[in-house]
Amino acid sequence: MKIAIAQLSTSVDKTANLEKARQFIAKAKSFGADFVVLPEYYMALATPKSGVTPAEAAEPLDGPFVSALKDAARENEIYVICGTYESKPEDVMRAYNTTVLIDRSGKLAHSYRKTHLYDAFSFKESDTIIPGENPYKVVETEFGKIGLMVCYELRFPEIARQFALQEADILFVPAGWIAGPMKEDHWQTLLRARAIENTMFVIGANLVGPSFTGRSAAVDPMGVMIASGGEEETLILADIDVNRIRQ
Repeated sequence: MKIAIAQLSTSVDKTANLEKARQFIAKAKSFGADFVVLPEYYMALATPKSGVTPAEAAEPLDGPFVSALKDAARENEIYVICGTYESKPEDVMRAYNTTVLIDRSGKLAHSYRKTHLYDAFSFKESDTIIPGENPYKVVETEFGKIGLMVCYELRFPEIARQFALQEADILFVPAGWIAGPMKEDHWQTLLRARAIENTMFVIGANLVGPSFTGRSAAVDPMGVMIASGGEEETLILADIDVNRIRQ
């Protein structure tokens, strides 16, 4: 199977973000990809400095943003993974940080609400994000068992182990890894660690831009980095053979 990592910047303009997502989804398909993964937060740049809050950007999962991603997945016959903000009607000040997994037919196969929020390194995600309570569960596909976790959760080995216990083949990690001293090293070290200790492929799709580190990567079950990116927008391709796990 072939995985495409869309390492992208995002903005406060959801329409522009969606159009770029469509372009990269189609580009991934043109290269023969079976999956394309976009970063955390991709729906909108809703950070303390952007002037937009997650609650203002958020939509229900049947809203226009995810619906358009479903259409793109169906039109290109490709799995799409993307970070969004999911609204909660009874909480107008916060939203869920939700990653969606859409199958090749355009069906929402799974949605995962980030549980471990980034209250670290002088950042407090819990001010604007509702912690998720959904279980860590694998999604069965024709390519193998898939797990989803988000960004900061990479620092908690117990989460990845939940997927290993369910015999996950590939762990996808959409991220908006914040830049800072040693942060690029933390990101890539932890991607490799989660792969090595659980004997699974780990795919990290990170944002780029002034606040983020980029350096998206695909890591094999022995910790070998088989594809990676730098600090600019790009489409990173990785060929994955899940038989490597059994070997």
